[in-house]
Formats: sequence, structure tokens, C-alpha cells
Amino acid sequence: MLGFRALGRRLAGCCLALAAAAALMGGAPARAAEFSDAQKGEIESIVKAYILKNPEIVQQAFEELTNREKAAEAAARAKSLSDVQGPLYSSPNQAIVGNPDGKITLVEFFDYNCGYCKKMLPDIARLIKENPDLRVILRDFPVLSDASVDAATIAAGVRDQFKGEKFWEYHQRLLGMHGLVGKEQAVDLAQAMGADMPRLARDAQAPQAKAGLEESFKFGRLLQIQGTPSYVVGDVVVDGAVGFDDLQGKVKNVRKCGKTVCS
Repeated sequence: MLGFRALGRRLAGCCLALAAAAALMGGAPARAAEFSDAQKGEIESIVKAYILKNPEIVQQAFEELTNREKAAEAAARAKSLSDVQGPLYSSPNQAIVGNPDGKITLVEFFDYNCGYCKKMLPDIARLIKENPDLRVILRDFPVLSDASVDAATIAAGVRDQFKGEKFWEYHQRLLGMHGLVGKEQAVDLAQAMGADMPRLARDAQAPQAKAGLEESFKFGRLLQIQGTPSYVVGDVVVDGAVGFDDLQGKVKNVRKCGKTVCS
């Protein structure tokens, strides 16, 4: 990766070289390959002299590039949040609990070994209970350990068997466990709840189990999610264990005006 000075110098150099080339050619556009060695040397001298005389242009160029990158990232994030028919909301590689036909959607990114996710579990359950029009999408985001990845992979296989309330029960019991949650805990719980174990073994190894995790990480990057728990509700990403009141307020506003903050 280029350092600040190197990147700025490259940006400024490119822009200034084009300007100098245009000046040398009388304003007519030209390709670098059309310049003679003498012309290239003259352009380089002009660029160098200009940068030495105006070093602040390097910082300006870098800031402009940073602003453009941030704007592009924000636009991509906003598009994902607003595209209610897009994969963030409609992918088969995720569990849906609460009201599957609910008009309001909350997406939770979680890790089965995340202490703050465990802390928020009663709040999410309360949100579902108090908002019958709430659709909750559970997205595995196993960032804490290999055990988390193993638990998420088994849970993906369980999801193909348990639907709605039964998967919600499985999810709550697995997330509510104390100590490290991994493959053994996820498998034992599935068996205790009556899962078809040969089928589970196959489903957990199926391509879609891995595809679901890759999809979650893709959205994590796109939405700039830094950790768990994180939530998507309405037009915003909410980071951290913010508690019931915060999420409930946003849900109510989405119901009222379609946004998390009503004017």
C-alpha cells in the first residue's frame, strides 16, 4: 500500500503531467507514448518544480481521493440498505424469525460466542414479542474464533430442517449457552431437539452452508460492520449492544415514517 506522501505524489504527478503535456502540445490532448524523451524530461521538471513550490497540493489530492472513496462506499451502503428485494433481505442463506411477512425488517449480525450478542438476546426476543409486524433476519457473522465458524456451519444445516419458531428456539438455546460454543455444542443441541442427524451432517457440508457465511462477510464489508452484534433497521446500521429501547425506538419510527428518524 502506498504511503501518504507516495500516494499524494502519484496523484498530483499524474494530474500535473497531463496539464503540462497539454500546455506543451498547445492544449491538444496527447498520449504519453507520443512524447519524446526530451519532452518527458521537461514535463517531469515542470511537475517537480510545481510540487516543490506548492506542496499542499499533495494533501489536497489525497483528501479529494479519500472523500471520493468515502462517497462511493456510502452510496454502495445506502443502495444495499434501500434495496428491499436485494440479497441482504431476501437471500435463502439466512434464518427468518418473528413474522416472516412483517412489514418492518431488522437484520442482526451475530456470533454464537459473542457475549454482547448473548446480552442482547432477551431484548431481541422482546422486540419480536412486542412488534407482531417485525421480521427478524439472523445472519451468522462468526468473527471471534474457529469455534464460532463451526457453530455457524452446523446452525446453517439445522436451519434447513428447523423453520420459524423451532429454529428460533434452537438459536436462543445455542446463543444462550455459557462457555465456548462450537461444533460439539451445536450438534448436541440439534440432536436433543430431534434433528435428522445424517441429514444434518450432509447439509452442514453442503456448498450453501459455506456460501451463507461468505455472503454475510461480503455484506459485513459492504456495510462496514466492525463487530457483533450489529443491526440493520430501516435506513441505518446500528453497532453494538444498544439495548431494547434504542432498537424499539427505531422500529417505531420506521413504522411511522419509513425512517429511523422522523422529521
